[in-house]
Amino acid sequence: MAHNPSVPPASDTASPGDGAPVRAAGLSRRAVVVAGAGGVAAVGLLTACGGGSTATAPGTAAPAAPAAPAPSAASGSGQALASTSSIPVGGGKVFADKDVVVTQPSAGEFKAFSATCTHMGCKVKDVENGLIACPCHGSRFAIADGSVVHGPAQKPLPAKSVSVDGDSIVLQA
Repeated sequence: MAHNPSVPPASDTASPGDGAPVRAAGLSRRAVVVAGAGGVAAVGLLTACGGGSTATAPGTAAPAAPAAPAPSAASGSGQALASTSSIPVGGGKVFADKDVVVTQPSAGEFKAFSATCTHMGCKVKDVENGLIACPCHGSRFAIADGSVVHGPAQKPLPAKSVSVDGDSIVLQA
């Protein structure tokens, strides 16, 4: 390309009105175009990933529809976990898949707590000798109120709501 002496060379300081190509902050036109195209692509991806969008990437399956809620107990207000006879007096049972431990501190009195230890988030494993036991670091919790009996946990297990419907223990929603 031959240099035309009547046209000044492009520079970072050229103004749009003098006929010279404008270069912003040392960027070439190619760099600006490529950056702009990348920005448009990024906005398209963010839009596809945003809430409410059902768009999927080519070659991938559409996300599965949410599962229908599990059938509830006869009361219609929760989910049956176990029969009352399966929870021993002075003991309990861990339902790790439901993140709940159900105890029976005294005959006919049922309590429920989160099955996630408040120390480091491990699932409690056993209910024995009147205590809910976490296998990870040895924390023990009282079956009557979820309070810490032996650390390192500092906080009690959060209570959950259960009721008795006939001979079923029902976890309230």
